[in-house]
Amino acid sequence: MLIRVRSNVGVWRVEGLEPSSTGQDVLNGIAMTRAHVVYEKPLSKDPSCNEPLDLTMSLQSQGLGHGSMIHCRVDPASCADALVAGRAAASDSEAPHSGADNAWTENTSNVKRVIDKDGSIRLVPSNEPRSAGDDKGFRRGMLPLRDIKMAWTLNEFVEMDSQFTFKIQRQEQAICKQVSLDTASVNDFQTYLQRFQFARKRFAFLYGKYLTTDEGEKKTIVEAIYEPPQQPAPDVAEGFEQLDDPLEEKVEALATMLGLEKVGWIVGGGKKELDPGEEDYVLTSAEVIMAAELQLEAAGGVEETPFVTVKVSQGDAGVSVEAFQVSQQCMAMVAEEALEIGANHGSCVVNETFTAIQEGKESKTVNNNFFLTVVPIIQHQSDTLVSQFPKMNRDLDDRMPSKNELKQQLSKSGSSGWNFLDLLSDFNLLVYLTEFLDINADFPKICQSVVDRDIPLDDGYKIIIASIAGLEGAY
Repeated sequence: MLIRVRSNVGVWRVEGLEPSSTGQDVLNGIAMTRAHVVYEKPLSKDPSCNEPLDLTMSLQSQGLGHGSMIHCRVDPASCADALVAGRAAASDSEAPHSGADNAWTENTSNVKRVIDKDGSIRLVPSNEPRSAGDDKGFRRGMLPLRDIKMAWTLNEFVEMDSQFTFKIQRQEQAICKQVSLDTASVNDFQTYLQRFQFARKRFAFLYGKYLTTDEGEKKTIVEAIYEPPQQPAPDVAEGFEQLDDPLEEKVEALATMLGLEKVGWIVGGGKKELDPGEEDYVLTSAEVIMAAELQLEAAGGVEETPFVTVKVSQGDAGVSVEAFQVSQQCMAMVAEEALEIGANHGSCVVNETFTAIQEGKESKTVNNNFFLTVVPIIQHQSDTLVSQFPKMNRDLDDRMPSKNELKQQLSKSGSSGWNFLDLLSDFNLLVYLTEFLDINADFPKICQSVVDRDIPLDDGYKIIIASIAGLEGAY
């Protein structure tokens, strides 16, 4: 589990945590690279540090999960990490060596030299604005050229500088030429958003298949939607906080057994109110960056992938469902941490270490639309799965996953053309059943019958599942 700590000198990532980890474990994680941090304000849930964490309680019990942001204020002179200190010592005591290991890109916050009481000099992060005369770094947050390498040729300088410059270009076409959405699944997701008049943000993962046509075009087929644990968070850029999912491994295993994989994500809700002077947008900067991160994960790097982003929104003309991919250039910039979320929802902020050239001139922000490619949408009704069972991890809904809901769905067997296997072939119902059946011993056989209807479901499983539901003779 990852927790992000936003301090007055930058954002730190603390990885390897568990839901049972405590606030003290976060402090210990920070101390692994910054051993002498002096906290002026404690780890807190809010940017003002008025809601301090209980260091003895678990993160999960305090409403924190994977990707959550917590806040603190520190003494900048106390929080240089091991890399900063090591580089500072090298630059002050010996000539830096040349070769492949001659680039330093520690933290993109400002860096300044401080003199300790004993006369020693250290490099420490700082948010103090630097004047042109003081800013001798190669790029903001980096050492001066002379400290990186003693001698430079023009070609070496140009090559190094080019690694931090992005000439923003539109990607004319998406890698995915078409996405087909299961109508029942998308309608159910949309209906839940309408319950709150689209005021609450929510996201979910899309499971399906990638297809390649005879002409070599890549298409995406969405068969099911799974909504992971999350909670609305209107004060954060994403509009929601993703929580740790105890069923994550089972969901992935179940999808694999059904011949499916994660092929996209869907996000919706949140009232779109443009501030004066703000650019109009389809996806917010937070959504663009999350889309890029998910595409990077799906592709295993900055590679082509048909992984899609589906946006559900409500406008004057009613509810719209649109599909996009972010460009590979956007993926590359996010991989380099060159893009950040800013106050303007319609633009991504360019990290100060990097340069973006947009429409022939340097720009501190990039309009989100430069990164988006449109994917045409069609609809279908899944031949394999139904979408009738209540969805996981919802609050304030009329229906919740339960044995009674399982009973109601399976009791339709023998009527209106339904049979037991038809009704069992529901992704969210099968996820619910992982609480009662063994994912490794039982589900391979069940999923085999779901995928291939010529393979009958063993009567023993029918009896067991009917018993869980409290049914008798309905299979």
